Amino acid sequence: MKPAQKKTAAPESRGPLTLAIDIGGSGIKSAVLDNDHKPTSEFRRLPTPHPATPKAIIETIAKLAEQEGPFERIACGFPGVIKNGVIYTAANLSPKCIGVNLAADLEKKFGKPARVANDAAVQGYAAVEGHGLELAITLGTGVGSALFLNGKLAASLELAHHPFHKGKTYEEILGNKALQKHGKKHWNKMLQEAIENWSNLFRYDWLYIGGGNAECITFKLPANAKIKPNKDGIFGGVLLWQD
Repeated sequence: MKPAQKKTAAPESRGPLTLAIDIGGSGIKSAVLDNDHKPTSEFRRLPTPHPATPKAIIETIAKLAEQEGPFERIACGFPGVIKNGVIYTAANLSPKCIGVNLAADLEKKFGKPARVANDAAVQGYAAVEGHGLELAITLGTGVGSALFLNGKLAASLELAHHPFHKGKTYEEILGNKALQKHGKKHWNKMLQEAIENWSNLFRYDWLYIGGGNAECITFKLPANAKIKPNKDGIFGGVLLWQD
């Protein structure tokens, strides 16, 4: 008589796999994530093409996708105003992006459903805790911003191009060019002033700061502010599908 065989539990479903893309002014990053936001591939990065036209951006995404393995849908963060997948602003990329339906172009290229949102909004999806008013800021080539109420995206803001200091905008003072030109000490001083402004303007419960230049912060943040990892710009992609 054969001994009874142990039943092995069926592997849990990982849900649909999402190719998450984070488009930045200097780099385009990617990873494939399962429904629990766990990566099933390596995190990859290629330089943002110059000029960063829609065709060149999609070709770069295709090169990344070739290395990432299978996926069933796409989530993409773009540094500009996005409505229903259409690009309305692209301050740090080619003006040829404006008016392009990036979601539709990605669907056509890959034959998979795609969603596109402002990159700070995608980062914020991964950062917010879902209670009260929460502001997500990204500091990189430019300055991204998104506001959440009880875990739901309330608005993708365009704070970057609003007046801030001596007639210059937040992006002109806190963008990467300013950091490189004036150095960390001056940049940190200006960021402290900006955080004060944002706190007075929004009266948020929490502020989350991400993006590649968040690592340059040297001062102690207020008690209701946190630095979040730059990879949140990828991890938030799954939540773009769940909202």
